[in-house]
Amino acid sequence: MTKLTTLLAFALAAAVAMPAAAAENKQNTKMSDCQAQAGEKKLEGKDRQNFVNQCLKAKPTKASSSNKMAECNAKTKGMSKEEAAKARSECMKAG
Repeated sequence: MTKLTTLLAFALAAAVAMPAAAAENKQNTKMSDCQAQAGEKKLEGKDRQNFVNQCLKAKPTKASSSNKMAECNAKTKGMSKEEAAKARSECMKAG
């Protein structure tokens, strides 16, 4: 019985820890992206700090799949059917 209780406790702890780990990874990725953008803009000091803070506060924009499809279709305009299908597939997988 104690083994079952211990196993249940470990399973519960793992279930609670997983979402926290995923959120931390997402935040780390966002921080890296914001830092990279600040580097591209060659920001330093307080300007860089302010930019990164605003970047981290910004809500991500949701690109709808229909917008993505329209964008990919526009990129394949004028291609043969086979080329367009392959390019559209690659386009939809990107980003």
